Amino acid sequence: MTAGADSVTPANPASEQHDDLRFVRNRIFDEIAIGDRASIERTLTASDIKLFAVISGDDNPQHFDAGLTSSTQLHGVIAHGMWGAALISAVLGTRLPGPGTVYLGQTLSFAGPVRIGDTLTISVEVIAREPANRHLRLTCMCINQKGEVVIEGEAEVIAPAERIVRPRATLPEVRLGDNDGVRRLLDAVSDLPAIRCAVVHPCDPTSLGGAIEARDAGLIVPVLVAPKARIEAIAAEAGFDLGGIEIEDVPHSHAAAARGAELARTGHVDALMKGSLHTDEFMSAIIAADAGLRTARRISHCYLMQTAAYPRPFIITDAAINIAPDLAAKADIVRNAIDLARIIGVEEPRVAILAAVETVNPGMSVTLDAAALCKMADRGQIVGGILDGPLAMDNAISITAARIKGIVSPVAGCADVLVVPDLESGNMLAKQLEFLGDAASAGIVLGARVPIILTSRADSADTRISSCAVALLVARHYQVSPP
Repeated sequence: MTAGADSVTPANPASEQHDDLRFVRNRIFDEIAIGDRASIERTLTASDIKLFAVISGDDNPQHFDAGLTSSTQLHGVIAHGMWGAALISAVLGTRLPGPGTVYLGQTLSFAGPVRIGDTLTISVEVIAREPANRHLRLTCMCINQKGEVVIEGEAEVIAPAERIVRPRATLPEVRLGDNDGVRRLLDAVSDLPAIRCAVVHPCDPTSLGGAIEARDAGLIVPVLVAPKARIEAIAAEAGFDLGGIEIEDVPHSHAAAARGAELARTGHVDALMKGSLHTDEFMSAIIAADAGLRTARRISHCYLMQTAAYPRPFIITDAAINIAPDLAAKADIVRNAIDLARIIGVEEPRVAILAAVETVNPGMSVTLDAAALCKMADRGQIVGGILDGPLAMDNAISITAARIKGIVSPVAGCADVLVVPDLESGNMLAKQLEFLGDAASAGIVLGARVPIILTSRADSADTRISSCAVALLVARHYQVSPP
């Protein structure tokens, strides 16, 4: 944030500017003249909208529901009008006149909507002063990055008579978290019948308990494929009720993986779920030539994620199956992700092909692949989505970052799918978001004839339930449109 013409000219400008980062100071009435101005800048984020709604209790759908507002004159989610008014209050209370200011009145006119990614310049200017009572009248204006006035009005305040200089407060970091993603997924599948799912070798309390929780949530009808005696012993020790659950008795994990694949191939189950066996052992049985589960597509993994810092659910791919995919594999990875996005309701997903930079560099093969994938989409070799790349991570998810770098793109700042260069980068990105960013996640493998639920032992119960809900959506879609 930057101050306007209200700043007192210091003897040492550099020192004063540094102090402004540490101290908040006011302008007393006698120092203020007509024409003095002050301003700050602020870029609207999805978290700003959510936090203002929490504080105010205003959960009007026009501030949250993109689907609802896209068909109205607003054409998308907008900020609360009073969010801008609060920023005007911030200028008055911290810049001009600053601490000690008493608000007397405020008029406002809302001339246009403020959208996520818009950068506002919020300014006030003194237009009248009354020495007898230290009253000031100031014009107030919020202007977006296009130069459009979105809010204007006038404020009346009492300016302070005594100088105040105080250390700036350290505001608490606020993280907004809820089970909204899980709830929405469960709502989306609430009318769908559960699918039969082979749970392969769930021979620990976590994986066995996850299967039972998914059953209790009405998502799957589990078929446990594992040594029966071992499953029963785990259930008895953990207090799980296995009543009514079908068990396919096999001697060991390798046999469990092969039997699970056979159950899927013969149509006995609609989906597969990994238990406590290793991913390599599980997937090897599925991709084996005689398993009959391969399609023309490369098999790939998708993380469906949601975080408070981003206004929509998004997909990260591939972070679990393809270690170092070539161009052909990346094309199928993109196709699978587009299919998943459309299945969960994104009509035309925006796909960002990630790299470290947003320009094509012959020395960076990742950027060449990104350019080739976009050209494949132009030529109809990849359909159903809008592709752009290479895009750096900040440009893919931040409208502001894209605007600063002069990137004009229908994908930049609003990506629905993030295609990573390789498994290592994707896995690190997903795990960082989950464990440091409190992101909700679900994992699913596509490209086979049935959806494959590939959860980790470290995954939360919400992640397991969400993954089963996604598998249910995909499996029912496959019944109508087989892969």
